[in-house]
Amino acid sequence: MTSSRYLLALICLIGVHLRPTHAADPTYWQDVRPILRKNCTVCHSERKLAEPEVSAGLALDKPGLIRKGGKVPVLAPGKPDQSLIVTLLTTKDLKRRMPLDADPLPDADIATIRRWVEAGAPEGTKPAETEAHPGLTPGARRVRKLDVTFATKAALKGGTLDLTLPIGPLPPVAAVAFSPDGKLLATGSYGRVTVWDLTTARPAKVLTNVLGAVNDLKFSPDGTLLAVAGGQPSARGDLRLFDTTDWKLAASLGGHLDTVSCVAFSPDGSKLASASFDKTVRLWDVKSASVRHTFTGHSDFVYAVAFSPKGDWYATASKDRTGRLVDAATGTGRLTFGGTDQEVLAVAVRPDGSQVVTGGLDTQLNWWDPKTAERTKRTAGPGVAAHEIAFDPKGALAVVAGGDATVRWYRPQTGELVKSVPAGAPVFAVAIDPAGKRIASGGADGTVKVWDVADARLLVTLWSGASDGWLALTPEGYFAGSEPIAADGVWKAGGRPVADANVLGPLADAAQVAKAARGQKVAEPALGR
Repeated sequence: MTSSRYLLALICLIGVHLRPTHAADPTYWQDVRPILRKNCTVCHSERKLAEPEVSAGLALDKPGLIRKGGKVPVLAPGKPDQSLIVTLLTTKDLKRRMPLDADPLPDADIATIRRWVEAGAPEGTKPAETEAHPGLTPGARRVRKLDVTFATKAALKGGTLDLTLPIGPLPPVAAVAFSPDGKLLATGSYGRVTVWDLTTARPAKVLTNVLGAVNDLKFSPDGTLLAVAGGQPSARGDLRLFDTTDWKLAASLGGHLDTVSCVAFSPDGSKLASASFDKTVRLWDVKSASVRHTFTGHSDFVYAVAFSPKGDWYATASKDRTGRLVDAATGTGRLTFGGTDQEVLAVAVRPDGSQVVTGGLDTQLNWWDPKTAERTKRTAGPGVAAHEIAFDPKGALAVVAGGDATVRWYRPQTGELVKSVPAGAPVFAVAIDPAGKRIASGGADGTVKVWDVADARLLVTLWSGASDGWLALTPEGYFAGSEPIAADGVWKAGGRPVADANVLGPLADAAQVAKAARGQKVAEPALGR
């Protein structure tokens, strides 16, 4: 691990030593642990120990695990000025001060940790709610799983078939991105990125070494990198680049002081723009992983960013009810897209650079001339909010993720609505494949749906979750999935269970699912009756 990552681990590593304490002495469980949970344990937890790129091999959520961690001592009980846990909090060296790439801890929190070290780092009394449930192994939790039902149009005499799995509740899917060759689809939810191989309709890789929610994903134009944006709200942003040849972490771009909401590669792949709730947009040099400039022209959260086709400017969308056009060379604002009375959540640039379109909470799409910032037209958008906008490579189609549980097709030339399809839940993310033939959408129901552009037909529904569970299901009823799917899934028709192998046998057809994921039509299954 790099020295900076090890130092990030050291700031949170706390040994637990016992000695007599005064009543006012801080303790681990009552005083220090809440500070660690807010600032450290999202990375340094037991469940992250297998991912040293995140945890540095250190866990802070249990005293026993804390005692084990660290090659370098960070705590000298009774001697705060000789304890790295204190000195790294207060150092003037910004490259060493912890938490790394975040605001310093409040003075009161630092004082609490200092007094705790002075007192000998007492453990205190473990709160009752952290005790293990009887009969469970240490660290295990009793989690109630909720049923999630996947509908199909496969018909039996009793009604259409549904598949129910005990996998809920599902975290929303807030990010989707196709690879430049269209063979991979990256999807993001809380603490998890699943990279689907669309030629086989199976997960090719699952990444969990990310911080908090995954808000956006983008492949580099040459497909060699995957940018993952997220972070810890009101604490720090997280922006990571993964090498797609081996899926190892290539770079971690720190500095945002709040969650990163959106990323965009320049067309030549040399630059990366990141929009953040810290009210800034950072422009990064991809090769050196360094900041070229920081745009500070917005007065509130920056939700989205998109590059021009030449990479000489980028457009933004902000909670301050404006969009901006920013010079990529200097970081200065050129133009303002104003005149909206609600938050602007989404922005996209037409591939030929002739249009910028924005959308948000005002249920309207605004189409702008990027040369003048003149609004050329205003058309009805989703009935609740436009969460993301994507153009196809030719600029002939714009697709919108609707908070009203729709995916919408628009014709950019006129701004008219071409198609609107129900997605079953609010849609947070959309992407169009490089061939312009498939649309991927991610929504509040925790699933990803892949649609045919030409006829707005649902091709396949994808789900990936804990313990490497996954499911790919076509509307016709064909399915493929991990082993628990077969063991735990319950098929029903008209509300009645169906277990007849003669009926269900034809549906377990991974080849048909893969065919659908590639955008091809599949035949209706011949179900036994």
